Amino acid sequence: MLLNGLGSTKYEELYVLWGTLSRLLDEAGLELVRPEVGELVTSLDMAGCSLTVTWLDEELERYWLAPADTPSFRRGALSGSGERSAVAAPVAGAYAGGAAESAPVAQAEGDGVRTAERAVAALRAAHELLHREEEALGRLDAVAGDGDHGRGMCKGVDAALAAAEQARGAAPAPLFAAAGDAWAAEAGGTSGALWGVGLRAFGAALPAERAPEATELAKGAEAAHAAVGRLGKAEPGDKTMIDALHPFVTAFTSAVEAGRPAGEAFGEAVETARKAAEATAELKPRLGRARPLAERSVGTPDPGATSLGMVLGAVAQCLA
Repeated sequence: MLLNGLGSTKYEELYVLWGTLSRLLDEAGLELVRPEVGELVTSLDMAGCSLTVTWLDEELERYWLAPADTPSFRRGALSGSGERSAVAAPVAGAYAGGAAESAPVAQAEGDGVRTAERAVAALRAAHELLHREEEALGRLDAVAGDGDHGRGMCKGVDAALAAAEQARGAAPAPLFAAAGDAWAAEAGGTSGALWGVGLRAFGAALPAERAPEATELAKGAEAAHAAVGRLGKAEPGDKTMIDALHPFVTAFTSAVEAGRPAGEAFGEAVETARKAAEATAELKPRLGRARPLAERSVGTPDPGATSLGMVLGAVAQCLA
């Protein structure tokens, strides 16, 4: 038996509810085997709870009672007295040689310092914009999703900015890696993971000791596009952030190859991305949570593509 809080129901409320449920289940003649009450499967700020009943045979009961140590669920064994024993130790050799030593972080040098500072400034601009547009992005997402896109983007950029500011002095590549990893860890959902790998891939193309050339920025944008595509498995036309990212990268790369200054090329590419995001209103989603409500989403732009266009615009203004 699982009584699961979906994200915003407090543990105290769950236990009060469990007091009533356990009595009803007992009156119905059901034998409860290690019931679990808590936040087991959640979504951002989602109200309510779920109750799951699974009928056990001897084999399933043995597995259900076994110790578990995973990122999302941990359980120790029960001793004969009913007390919880220690959770099984990690796999032998996982930390061979004692505590792992952190690899030295490359430091910015020369004009690389200015690049890292501008990266932090760009994240701060994105932070201000996303908090301003949080409710609008949530309403957009609520048309065919669960309405948490604005909240997820704010949680992601909050964590990314904090990580980047903490990594001051680092070269652009490790700074972007720290920001991307923090975004992925805190934002939740698919978009958080996609922003994480995108930022990390973009930063990896930037030099540590000098200002990046326009071609290196374009290579970084292409790397971010490739990383997001690999992880999300989306293609243009699926009604995802790729529908704004792909035209942005294509336009930016083409302008750079034509010899346009990086800032000018970036600004023009942002306009391309924004128009592409608006055009997603005519598409039906083929991936993600919105797919079951595909018809309902027609006429509304994709939240992920929209927020990407917004962030790119804020970055363009900051860099200008």
